[in-house]
Amino acid sequence: MAPIRFAVSAALLLAGGLAALAQVPALSNAGDADTATPSEPKALRSFDTASINKAVDPCTNFYEYACGNWRKNNPIPGDQARWGTFNELGERNNYLLYTDLKQAASDPKSAMQKQYGTFFAACMNVDQANALGAKPVEPTLRAIDAIGSKDGIAAFLGDKQYEGGGFFRFGVEQDEKDSSRQIASLRQGGLSLPDRDYYLQTDERSEKIRSQYHDYLVTIFKLIGDDEAKAEAEAKSVLDIETALAEGSMARVDMRDPDKVYHPMPVTDLPQLTPDFGWKAYFAKVDPPQFATVNVAQPDFFKTMATVLADQPLPALKSYLRFNAVNSVAPYLSRPFDDASFNFFNKTLRGQAVEQARWKRCTALTDAQFGEAVGQDWVKQYFPPENKASMEQLVANLKQAWGQDIEQLTWMSPATKQQAEQKLAAFRDKIGYPEHWRDYSGVAVTPANFVADLHNAEVFNYDYRIAHIGKPVDEREWGMTPPTVNAYYNPPQNDINFPAGILQPPFYSQSVDPAVNYGAIGVVIGHEMTHGFDDEGSRYDGQGNVRNWFTPEDRTKFDQMTACEVNEYGSFEPVPGQKLNGKLTLGENTADNGGIRIAYQALHKVLASEPEAEQARKVDGYTPDQRFFIAFAQIWCSNLTDAYERVAVKTDPHSPGEFRTNGTVQNFAQFGQAFGCHTGQPMMPANACHVW
Repeated sequence: MAPIRFAVSAALLLAGGLAALAQVPALSNAGDADTATPSEPKALRSFDTASINKAVDPCTNFYEYACGNWRKNNPIPGDQARWGTFNELGERNNYLLYTDLKQAASDPKSAMQKQYGTFFAACMNVDQANALGAKPVEPTLRAIDAIGSKDGIAAFLGDKQYEGGGFFRFGVEQDEKDSSRQIASLRQGGLSLPDRDYYLQTDERSEKIRSQYHDYLVTIFKLIGDDEAKAEAEAKSVLDIETALAEGSMARVDMRDPDKVYHPMPVTDLPQLTPDFGWKAYFAKVDPPQFATVNVAQPDFFKTMATVLADQPLPALKSYLRFNAVNSVAPYLSRPFDDASFNFFNKTLRGQAVEQARWKRCTALTDAQFGEAVGQDWVKQYFPPENKASMEQLVANLKQAWGQDIEQLTWMSPATKQQAEQKLAAFRDKIGYPEHWRDYSGVAVTPANFVADLHNAEVFNYDYRIAHIGKPVDEREWGMTPPTVNAYYNPPQNDINFPAGILQPPFYSQSVDPAVNYGAIGVVIGHEMTHGFDDEGSRYDGQGNVRNWFTPEDRTKFDQMTACEVNEYGSFEPVPGQKLNGKLTLGENTADNGGIRIAYQALHKVLASEPEAEQARKVDGYTPDQRFFIAFAQIWCSNLTDAYERVAVKTDPHSPGEFRTNGTVQNFAQFGQAFGCHTGQPMMPANACHVW
């Protein structure tokens, strides 16, 4: 039931790398998670000297220097698999949002508050979830049982796609060759494990995870009434089907290439890909706006799906649908379902010891479904107009620094520079919150059945998205909610987006010196801008269309320089036996390296306008340059479970915080100068990578 979004974006933290793991927030589990009393998290500082481990030489391991004491003093909480600065701010924002939701549930001041307050209250109703058991999913299971032939699968998926999905994803995206319009899109799907590799790799750990996944499948089938033998048979069917789909799925690295996921075709040609799937019946149930062309992102996957539909017997296909229907809502059903889902997806795969408190999960879920409703009230309190104005000036300064950087590039020809400058000039920036808020009044909410409420919200949001098919692009729309601690760049829209949630300490504060703000939020801004010029973003022009605006010679030079980053980051080993995938993480690594250079240049322009004494003034014993770099490193302070990190290595396009920090500063000579490093030390190697 997770919402489908096909916007091509590059985010600062996690751009869907662990979406298959996290699924949706689970609602209850062992211990006091259902009744835990929330307490307000501490206010965060934008520069924390207590986090610094001065026993470490910054020229040897800057991450450990800047974050060593933080890591010692901030072990991973039991209800987390990753704990870092992002999580700290996320927890604080979530708590502040919770207080708003609790007030809206008990004493709403408007129809909008009554709606999302009722949704939140229903989510918090543990007793009701336990009393209902599996009843909320029983209508879907009866519909699956009633499928009399394979011909009925397409109509079922179209009618019930909001509950379980299966096989593929249908949605909307901008046309990569005409970014002014939005087109229908079909993409691969159908897997419950985090990545295709989990089904295909034969190492001991992968085998063990598949065995544990098999046990989870058996548990789910037994919970809906199977005896042991039938549950085993159904579990085998699901694994067989998902393994076959995994074999036909495109690898994550390949999906970074826009040309490899752009295959528009007449909708009437779809039967040639999947002869046994009734697309006409499917679309009749989905009921999208009329469209003649659809982008089939991964045609080979749909050929594989056709083979699966032809080769697998109907009972096996129905087992697959039954599991997907239950698995998608397991965290919202009674405790046995929720426990099973948490124990596999969170505890086994991510190393999370205990479930999060229910108030945390319900707050996050309400934000996910009614984000621009709850966000309206949140930003009034926590993102005043003066903060927005200050951020707009920061962004303007970074844009100017980017223009200077382009002018100074020695490897780029004048013809390509002109195109790069035009793209930069066309950048749009969205700061804090939308210009116009969405209306959610069409979502039916009742306190009697939370799964039904969630279903209604999912259907509403899905219908809202697919209604965009065939319409012009609305550049004012957002892909993140206002309280979100993240940021993103959207290549087809050529815009950078900074929700109010991340524009808080430690990323940004009106009360600190420029060096800290430019080292933290300034690098975030530069990071998102650089995404417009990384290996993927550079394939899009200033209008958001996929077009090679580099000269052939410049593209060759660019590829050579990015290959340096691929090799550099591919040598980092976050956990024993697993190195980073330098190709998967290339875009984010390029954005980190470019972002810090741009922010540093912008900072020094600001400092140049101050008296000479102010330019060199130390604060807390550190020069402005040193504070800039420490502020940058401290936004990546984090601890991760081994299990979480192993999944991230396979699925996350972002490098872990340690390597985002050290990998970036060791490529930037000004860092070594700031801390008195000498060439040959780990943080100041003789041969550094430099793209932007």
